[in-house]
Amino acid sequence: MFNSISVRHVGIAALLWNAVAAVAADLPLQPGCEVSPQRASIAVPGQATAQPFPAAQLQVNTPVEPIVFRSGGKNYVIYELHLQSFTSEPLILRGIDVMEGDKPVAGLTEASLSAVLHAPGIDSGSDKRTRLEARQSVVAFLCLAFDAGTPVPGKLRHRVHVDSSYVDGPVINVHRTAPHVLGRPLTGTDWVPRNGPHIGSHHRMGLWVTDGRAQISRRYAIDWRIIKDGALFSGDARDVRSYYAYGKQVLAVADGTIVVAKDGFPDNIPRTPAGFETAVPITMDSVAGNTVVIKLSNGQFASYSHLQADSVRVKASDRVKRGQLLGKVGNSGDSRWPHLHFQVTTTPEIMNSEGLPFVIDRFRMKSADGNWEARTREFPWGETVAIDFGAD
Repeated sequence: MFNSISVRHVGIAALLWNAVAAVAADLPLQPGCEVSPQRASIAVPGQATAQPFPAAQLQVNTPVEPIVFRSGGKNYVIYELHLQSFTSEPLILRGIDVMEGDKPVAGLTEASLSAVLHAPGIDSGSDKRTRLEARQSVVAFLCLAFDAGTPVPGKLRHRVHVDSSYVDGPVINVHRTAPHVLGRPLTGTDWVPRNGPHIGSHHRMGLWVTDGRAQISRRYAIDWRIIKDGALFSGDARDVRSYYAYGKQVLAVADGTIVVAKDGFPDNIPRTPAGFETAVPITMDSVAGNTVVIKLSNGQFASYSHLQADSVRVKASDRVKRGQLLGKVGNSGDSRWPHLHFQVTTTPEIMNSEGLPFVIDRFRMKSADGNWEARTREFPWGETVAIDFGAD
């Protein structure tokens, strides 16, 4: 694995990506994201004007450096700060300044900070999140949004305010490599990109320890479902065939090589108020159900999970072309309702990898006001929007 994502220089391609994407109108800011830049740093009562000695014993670490991606007319930067106490006394987190050099970029006050903190195994109340007990750790899930005309900093540093002191973390790089431009993973309309990388999403905040490392393979994962008139299905809620997404064609998003093609897991009976139980026990082998993974040309991997039983049309080592049929949407593995779980990662392993951003070359989006708009080279993001990928 790695501590920071390696980057390829893309030159003119990156400039073209920004230019084309800037044509579409801006959409509302995604939940949990801070608009940048801000004009002032966080004001903390009793804040020290100079770092005291000894400094507060708080380690500030960013395991995976961010890559800029575009969505809804804005440039987004998503990453995590791992905060680890190395003291025997409690520490109270008062705020975080995000800076480019000495210039404020964004800031989280104590009131807003609790919403983006997650302390695995600790009570989720806001006071528990901002209070670090002796040698405890917490993760801050950060998201910065920049308007199209606002430059995105190439480097960021963080000042974490603790009690009446502060700690300056190391400088991190913001990578400007254009994310992989992919084709459509599905056909048809009324697809809703659920559980994207916003605060509160189990994908975004899904730290998972494998081989002794905490990673977020699902950082940018999307659960694609069809919703019509506010419903996932019409008919019998326990019949997978009643669900609008079930059986829809799943397509290769790019040319590449199949490295995983798994079939044979039965579809689950969908979850209802009466309860839910998977058709087979959930293990690391079965969690994604019927699965296809494509190795892309840049060494990244596109994964499709929860496919319909006996629908997979490819096998490992096959070469596939963009738009080629891979299988059909199902309800296998750890899936409660028929949907396609799609993600791009650093390895072909569903959980033992780091999630990477991607953009889709073109699609139409229907926003909450009911208007359809063409989007180009953007990440499809939003719990209240519908996506049209076009006919079969």
